[in-house]
Amino acid sequence: MDETNVTKRKIDSGNNRSLEIIETELEFKQNKPTNVALQKEVGLISGISLIVGTMIGSGIFISPTSVLENTGAVGPCLIIWAACGVLATIGALCYADLGTMIPQSGGEYSYLLEAFGPIPAFLYSWMSITVVKPSSFAIICLSFAQYAAAPFYPGCDPPQIATKCLAAVAIILITLVNSLSVKLAYYLQNFLTAAKLLIVAVIIMAGIVLIAQGNTHNFKNSFDGAQTSFGSIGLAFYNGLWAYDGWNQLNFITEELKNPYRDLPLSIMIGIPLVTICYILVNVAYFAVMTPNELLQSPAVAVTFGNRVLTPVSWIVPLFVVFSTFGAANGSCFTASRLTLVTAREGHMVKLLSYINIRRLTPSPALMFNGFLAIIYIIPADIDILINYFSFASWIFYGLTVFSLIVMRFTRKSLKRPVKVPIIFPAIVTIISIYLVLAPIIGEPDWAYLYCALFIVGGLIFYILFVYFHFDWIHKIMRPITMHLQLLMEVGPEETEK
Repeated sequence: MDETNVTKRKIDSGNNRSLEIIETELEFKQNKPTNVALQKEVGLISGISLIVGTMIGSGIFISPTSVLENTGAVGPCLIIWAACGVLATIGALCYADLGTMIPQSGGEYSYLLEAFGPIPAFLYSWMSITVVKPSSFAIICLSFAQYAAAPFYPGCDPPQIATKCLAAVAIILITLVNSLSVKLAYYLQNFLTAAKLLIVAVIIMAGIVLIAQGNTHNFKNSFDGAQTSFGSIGLAFYNGLWAYDGWNQLNFITEELKNPYRDLPLSIMIGIPLVTICYILVNVAYFAVMTPNELLQSPAVAVTFGNRVLTPVSWIVPLFVVFSTFGAANGSCFTASRLTLVTAREGHMVKLLSYINIRRLTPSPALMFNGFLAIIYIIPADIDILINYFSFASWIFYGLTVFSLIVMRFTRKSLKRPVKVPIIFPAIVTIISIYLVLAPIIGEPDWAYLYCALFIVGGLIFYILFVYFHFDWIHKIMRPITMHLQLLMEVGPEETEK
């Protein structure tokens, strides 16, 4: 049996003072002390599963409608899906360069901190931790809820109260799993990735059979009625790239990779092209069954596809789509907590969020914080608005992060670069990022974009008050709160091996 020792330990409070708290430490059978830190437990297969499993989630089952609505025709719709895959691949290769050059968890935060200093890094973490990551988690769980509830409401949309409650349950369950065990979280991720690849394969094979039987009428004159305005193409890219979101997820857990110099670039080069091929073929399969108008009117595209093609086993589609969205939500939760942890570790968030559960070695405070915000974001329940808001904010910082790669080619020449992409790659992604940020504003102005920009800039107020001036009275107030929460949650700061 495990032996439990209760000891008193001095813990640095972040301002050269210390406070005494009581911590519980475990000693295992081998009499090896537990190191309170995230462990290097993610290998190549789990890395690929995290990328594929997070990318293939709700997007391919929701975004086809939005992409088609903004392009107006089948031909440009398929081109957008392919272009999004190419852009995600190029962007991910740039991130592989950054991730092997700066092998720290936290993704964009760590790279912006190295290239531009604390202010851009803080603004990124401010936006991501409070809006982007939890809203992404909320969007995926709402999609999970819509598909899980659809069989119980045939012929009509599930009531919003049912989908919101179900989404909240999913958020709580996923947060609990990730708080209990890192291994349990990525074993679940591997299983759900296999399940979603299975349903994607079923849809693709059914589409191939239908096309072979001559169901190609929706591909004739496929560019008629196409919308080519500046704003509509930008919004189509937003919704397509939402389905590809996750291409950068592995960079958030670099410190937990067993062999980051090999597994990070290899997972990217295997995972993203695989997802791109799947997405294009799935959309082809959809158009082999449904006309553009029918696809636009479908509340659940994959379920409609299954009802028409896979009778009498059409029930497998919503079941596996539920697995797919649940797996994407699990991956989103897993990586978001690591960003929060790294940001708090640098002193840009409340110190408690950087602590690790001393029994289970999971970042439970960061996980709970992300889950709490996600539950708040399910209240509006308007997925299209959330996706546009999410994408606008994300591509501001995606572009800035990739631009940092160009900057560091000149300012950090001494850094080791195990993976070095041609400089044209980050240049292309930077230019496209500028387009994606400006296109919706110019083409279809909306107050939401202004609110988003003001919210990002508003982060400077918090940076000046709580980080730059580092008011001592704030830390005096937080110190007893942190102590009691540590006792309650059994968490402590990360330890480094001696």
